[in-house]
Formats: sequence, C-alpha cells, structure tokens
Amino acid sequence: MMWLIPSFASAFLLGFYDFFKKLSLDRNAVAPVLFLNTVFLTAIFLPFILGSLPAGTPLEGSVFYVPKAGWEAHRLVLLKSVIVLSSWTFGYIGLKHLPLTIVGPINATQPVMVLLGALLLFGEWLNGYQWTGVLLAVLSFYLLSRSGSREGIDFSHNRWIICVVTGVALGAVSSLYDKFLMQRFAPMFVQAWYVLYQAVLSGIVVLLFWWPRRKHFTPFEWRWSIPCISLFLALADFVYFYALSYESSMISVVSMIRRSSVVVSFLCGALIMREKNLRSKVIDLVLVLLGMVFLYIGSR
Repeated sequence: MMWLIPSFASAFLLGFYDFFKKLSLDRNAVAPVLFLNTVFLTAIFLPFILGSLPAGTPLEGSVFYVPKAGWEAHRLVLLKSVIVLSSWTFGYIGLKHLPLTIVGPINATQPVMVLLGALLLFGEWLNGYQWTGVLLAVLSFYLLSRSGSREGIDFSHNRWIICVVTGVALGAVSSLYDKFLMQRFAPMFVQAWYVLYQAVLSGIVVLLFWWPRRKHFTPFEWRWSIPCISLFLALADFVYFYALSYESSMISVVSMIRRSSVVVSFLCGALIMREKNLRSKVIDLVLVLLGMVFLYIGSR
C-alpha cells in the first residue's frame, strides 16, 4: 500500500501547518492572514503553471507538470476553491480564539464525517483492523474534546467552537470531493489551479469586506510565521493528492491518517505555546496513535 507513506507524511506536515496558523492568527486579523496564505501558495505553484505551458517543456512527464484542460475541468476545480476557502475562513476564525490543543482534536473528527460519506458515495468498506482504528480514534477525539470543559469552554454554546465545527464539516466535503477530482485529473492540475482561484476569491473578500471595515476588527500585524503556513500546507497537500492518485487508495483511511496531525499540533501547543490541562490529554493522544497503528496494519 504505497499510498500510506505519503498519507503519513501529509499528516506530519499538516501538524506544523496548524501550529504556524495559530502563531499567525493569535491577536491578529483573520482576513489578511488568510489572503496572504493563498497568495504565498499561488507564488509556489504559479511557476509550475507557467512552466507547463510551452510545448515540449522539461516539466512534461514529471509530477510537477500541470496539464492543460478546458473550462469544464476548471470549473470543477473552482468549486473546490470555494469549498476550501469557506472551510478555512470558519476554521481560522475559530482557531484565533481557541487553544490549539482544543482545535486540533475537533479537527480530528473530520475523518468520521469523511468515512460516512465514503461509505455512501464510493462504496468503501473497512476491515476489522481498520474499524478498530476508527473506533479508537473516535473515542480519543471525543475524550480530547471533553477536556475543553476544564478550560471553561462550553462546546454547545461557544460560537468559536461552532466556527471550527463548521470548518471541519466543509473540510469533510472537500475531502470527498478530492477523491472525485483525483479520479479525473492529475494531482498537480488540481492543486496548482485551486490555490490560484483561492487567492483571487480571498482577495475579493479582503477588498470588499475587510478593508472598508478594517478599523472595526483586530489590527493586522505581519509575522514571519504567515509564509510558513503556505509552505507546510503546500507540501502537505502535494503528498496528500499524490496518495489519492493511487487507484487503490481509500479516502476514508487517507483522511483518518491525515488527521493524526493532531499529535504534532498538540506537541507544539504543549511544548512551545505552554497550553493548559495537558496531563488529561496525554492518554487520549496515545489512543490516537494506537488508532493510526491499527489503520496502518489493516491497510497493508
């Protein structure tokens, strides 16, 4: 199962992506941070788009080649941009106001939604080991989320929690849509164009909604962690799309492995940001790791 290796690599990189997001958003304006993230992502992939245009380009035949396609293909990628940008907007707003060690576990519930969608849409099914891994992960995510009550966070009435959950739900939709796209288009085509469309869409949001009313929001402050968001996301998404390009890949398993990034983000929140109530969350993290082991064994 060669697609498992890039799946775990994506999870590792995604954990640092969440950490740099928290550093960038803490007491900072959300809209311009999101916009700059999409701009830096575009700067990473635009050279590959331009370099793939000439006939006989050296990129042709490599994993970095961006194939040409018509409007029918581009509008499907544009739809992904809308879904992802909506998910990010809600997720960024929630992360700004909540501890990373709380947001990470909530984000980690996304594979449960993806699993249900994969069962319904793609006919995927899991073996005993994989089901054991899923159940352990679900239990650990639930217990980690319960830890939030010890920090005075009411999950049922907190609007920032609602933002994060909404972002997770939209992220699950995006993951299912990714499987649909990867069955039709090259990974580099989807990744390069969707970040370009995101930059345009987020730029419109900044110009029309944030800039005219910026004095009513948290002031924007430049931080060097902002370009790191884009770098780690680009790497995480590249290996993620590569994993999905395998015909034998299962979106439910890839998504679950990808959410194990909560371990990396948790360690960053604990060791670097010194967040609270960590002792009660360590056992839950062990369950996350154990769930990932069962998923790996069941997918070999």
